[in-house]
Amino acid sequence: MPKMKTKSGAKKRFKITASGKVLTAQVGKRHRLINNSPKRTRNLRGTAALSKPEATRAKQWMPYGRS
Repeated sequence: MPKMKTKSGAKKRFKITASGKVLTAQVGKRHRLINNSPKRTRNLRGTAALSKPEATRAKQWMPYGRS
């Protein structure tokens, strides 16, 4: 059986931690930032964990990531 391919979009967007959580960048930090308060823009830095159903789907796209 051939190797399974990782979705290239998923490997660019997600990171799987050692405990199995899936991290991604916060949403809402690309454009139209003038409408946000500076506090909100600051709080959107860093990463956020995906919800359980979304994390399950993301792990399907990365068969060789940590499970």
